[in-house]
Amino acid sequence: MINNIAIIGSSGAIGSAFTKQLSIMYPGAKIHAFSRGKPKVSDLNIKYYSIDYNDENSIKESALITSNEILLDMIIIATGVLHYDQVKPEKGLRDLSAKNFQLIFEANTILPALIAKHFIPKLNRDKRVVFAALSARVGSISDNQLGGWYAYRASKSALNMIIKNTAIEFARRNKQAIIVGLHPGTVDSDLSKPFQGNVADGKLFTPDLSAQKMISVLKHLTPISSGKCYAWDGQEIEP
Repeated sequence: MINNIAIIGSSGAIGSAFTKQLSIMYPGAKIHAFSRGKPKVSDLNIKYYSIDYNDENSIKESALITSNEILLDMIIIATGVLHYDQVKPEKGLRDLSAKNFQLIFEANTILPALIAKHFIPKLNRDKRVVFAALSARVGSISDNQLGGWYAYRASKSALNMIIKNTAIEFARRNKQAIIVGLHPGTVDSDLSKPFQGNVADGKLFTPDLSAQKMISVLKHLTPISSGKCYAWDGQEIEP
């Protein structure tokens, strides 16, 4: 039974959808929703908090908040960056920038790793638990046929390694733990808007539909799945 859930990145399109869908699916659970902005007024079984992603102490304190009464059963990391105002996905080597690499890696790799560092120890150790972070199909080295998007691809590949390492380590404490990456598909959000022109018909998901599909995937995974990355349709994405 899912009694205690933490969602980090709850103000984004997918994070907000995860928060809503999990609240509906588990009405008896406590849901702790974190985002960098001013927290919303708590509603139903959801309590909102602000978190400073640039301050590890804030991440540590947030993890303590979620587990001061009971340990966690599920953690969702719905943060991630593809582009900023002045940072665009690279088309070729000529576009590479150390500053852009640093910004993308801080958001997509370092932040989830620090969240894992402080939140995963707050997971139950005697039952099935889930830790899932948004990854991306373009993080797959074997699936890469187009090139480009150097920093984003590399940051998601690195995230997948963090997930694999974490799965191995936490399995020593809880054999029932499931620690995975999730590819949400192409979701109608600010992150994907500049690139939606190339999306095939029927493959642009609403945030709610994407969250529903990923939650369904999580429900059917087993500990054998831990350390891997799965797409919205349940298919494993090869490294």
